[in-house]
Amino acid sequence: MQFRKLSVLVAVCVAAVAASTAPRTQSARQHRASLSDDLTSFVASHSTKAARVIARGTDDDLRALAARHGVSIVRTLGDGAVLEATASQIEALRAEPSIEHLSGDLAVADFMTVSNQATLADKTRAGKSGGLLGLGGIPGVTGQGVVVAVLDSGIYAHKALTGKILASVSMIAGETANDDYGHGTHVAGIITGTGAYSGGVTTQYAGGIAPGAQLVNVRVLGDDGVGTTSDVIAGIDWVIAHKAQYNIKLMNLSLGHAVTEPMSYDPLCAAVKRAYDAGIIVIAAAGNAGKLPDGTPVLGGIASPGNSPYAITVGATNAWGTAGRDDDTVTTYSSRGPTKDGLAKPDLVAPGNKIISLEAANSYIVNHYPTEHIAGSGNNGYLRLSGTSMSAPMVTGAAALLLQAQPRMTEEQLKFVLQSGSTYLTGAGVMAAGAGNANFWTSRQMQADANLLTSLINIVTSLTNLLLDHTGGASFSDDGHLADNLYNGTGLHLLSLLDLPGIILNPNSLEKGKLNLIGLTNPLSLLPAKRLLYGDVSFWTTDDHIVWGDDITSPEGQHIVWGDNDLTDDYHIVWGDSTTGDPDSRK
Repeated sequence: MQFRKLSVLVAVCVAAVAASTAPRTQSARQHRASLSDDLTSFVASHSTKAARVIARGTDDDLRALAARHGVSIVRTLGDGAVLEATASQIEALRAEPSIEHLSGDLAVADFMTVSNQATLADKTRAGKSGGLLGLGGIPGVTGQGVVVAVLDSGIYAHKALTGKILASVSMIAGETANDDYGHGTHVAGIITGTGAYSGGVTTQYAGGIAPGAQLVNVRVLGDDGVGTTSDVIAGIDWVIAHKAQYNIKLMNLSLGHAVTEPMSYDPLCAAVKRAYDAGIIVIAAAGNAGKLPDGTPVLGGIASPGNSPYAITVGATNAWGTAGRDDDTVTTYSSRGPTKDGLAKPDLVAPGNKIISLEAANSYIVNHYPTEHIAGSGNNGYLRLSGTSMSAPMVTGAAALLLQAQPRMTEEQLKFVLQSGSTYLTGAGVMAAGAGNANFWTSRQMQADANLLTSLINIVTSLTNLLLDHTGGASFSDDGHLADNLYNGTGLHLLSLLDLPGIILNPNSLEKGKLNLIGLTNPLSLLPAKRLLYGDVSFWTTDDHIVWGDDITSPEGQHIVWGDNDLTDDYHIVWGDSTTGDPDSRK
């Protein structure tokens, strides 16, 4: 990681010197827009076929540019357009001074491969009664009045979703918003399905996390579970435009694509930022690139848009079929950080393995994977799926519960209470589990306590368990410096009990790039940086290889290896040769 940063710094310095000494006219002639990795490969192929390219700019500028180069505009976007261009036309477009970067309109797919109790969502909905004069009581919440936009493969008219869908729209040309694939219906059921119709059919579905919430169905994936980046961007922009009409507060994105460019150039990340700026809280799946088909672990596999700092990114745990939390582990397929830009992700993890939810009758998944059908038929069927696609709506449902209790919660407030209420997973570390395993009831208690600033007794009572819990109470908002700060000894921030209410009300007071630990004697503060970041992987040696996310599609490529003690004390990741494991073969 640090070697990578050094090489980039050198390149920037050289470029800066060259730019300062070159004449302006020469600099203009040499302008070359950067390309995403997929477009770089496409241009190198000299293909005469047209590729879909996303260019950012004003409508007038892009139309003029398209006319000059003979390329067609196939779709307009909120901050750009999708062009169809050959390899030679892309090269010509790169010389346009108004074009800084070009992105491929990549295929976007879903992330699919006992949850109410495992996340304590059942307790959150029930609440608790208070003592004398009701002090200490916490009202139960169901997500009532909270509207969630689900951008997915559509939503089927399942009985468990009766009356819950406020609007439906499709971004897939010529297609309705119905779910012909089966993924979006399953996601919707995790968020807000009612368990009223599963009685006598199956005991394995008790309802969604927030059965009082309502949905806006935005179809962005085709009947094979695949869409394009521009389909998703169009869906996000539609939600922003209709936010006030439907009072949309949350957006669930159980989809994504491999990262091929820096976050600042990624058009999907830019769309997520627009949603954030519009006051919509975005929950995104981390991705299912935690391992290769042969089981080799992968680091750096966080997908777009989960790599955006403006999304709450969720990885997946396996609850092992139990309501208890002590045996929960991060699934092997759940994507791990850091992101391509060096940010720590995911933000937290939640159950995502073998999740039972709603089935879309006669959908692609049902027809091609009949063994995943659990029970029922027609508009009352139930299906089992796994993936971070399932863990993201768990957290979206929890967000709906918390927003019912406090409708004006910001993204930062929501993220802080979700993270701080989670149980830190020492064996997984930040890069696999974020702040830890979601505990919605603890998050709800923290939220309630922040609204009772005059009740110090209530605050102390509710948060004592966090102080005594050796694996709980962490949060972070990374700006790309968390890992370096931890390694140089400036990355920990210990919070006292009395700090919490004020921070929950104003989490922006916390410095980015710090790991915030609840409790001035929190035992997590005693762990070395590499253990905090990478969990059990920090014990690996040069005999244990893990694949870096850039090479997920090319297992023979460069590996990350753990060097000797001298190196790992200073450099947490060492670039090495994939065959020899030589930590000095840095690239």
